[in-house]
Amino acid sequence: MTDKTPSPSRETASAGETETEARQEAPSPQEAPSPRESSPEGPSPQDAAQGRPVVEVSPGVHKRLTTGLGGFALAMAACMLLVLAIYVVSPRGDKEVLPTVDYGSQLWAMRSDAPYTVFAPEGLPAGWRPNSSRLHGLESGGAKPVAWHLGFVTPDDEYAALEQSNEKASEYVPRMANSSKPTGTQQVNGVTWTKYHRKDKKANSLARILPNGVSIVVTGTASYEELAVLAASLKPQSKDGATLAPPTATTPAP
Repeated sequence: MTDKTPSPSRETASAGETETEARQEAPSPQEAPSPRESSPEGPSPQDAAQGRPVVEVSPGVHKRLTTGLGGFALAMAACMLLVLAIYVVSPRGDKEVLPTVDYGSQLWAMRSDAPYTVFAPEGLPAGWRPNSSRLHGLESGGAKPVAWHLGFVTPDDEYAALEQSNEKASEYVPRMANSSKPTGTQQVNGVTWTKYHRKDKKANSLARILPNGVSIVVTGTASYEELAVLAASLKPQSKDGATLAPPTATTPAP
């Protein structure tokens, strides 16, 4: 008669084999996937458990966030190159552009209130541009000499000014001409003008003294030819704005 009761030793061996197989089938800690690797599309439970902020973004947003700074830098560089190109090709001048002035109000004031007949340019050729006008002494009521300065930019881009005053001629003319030494005379429309030159200031001047003692000086960096054009345009003005006949006599400046 055969004993069918399992042997303790055989059951023990079978249990050991089963345990061994189970250990072989179970993955080792090194082979087990990490939480990050197991869920590439979503936040890590470990990060959430540790309190780290987790923001989910789409691939397109991620690309814009990581490449936007480079694109902005390229756009700024392109703009700077465009500005530099415009600066290089734009024409520039080294000379100062002087303003153009309207001296009509100063001429009206001199016609009305000056103690002498004022002279003003009429019919200057194109290219003469007035850029300054100043009155002196008109508000003093006769206590001070009255003077009018009228400056122009000439067609040759030089400077020419009309200076006139009832100040003592021996003081006024040398000061306006920047010189007290005449260099000769010049005829302008049959009128004799005295010439002055100041080399260090490149100043040319033509001066004359009217019979009533008023001095007229045209002066500046303009040539004597351009100064003569300004001198020839000067006409005496009446208080009502009409042009008067020029004086019949004149005295060259000292």
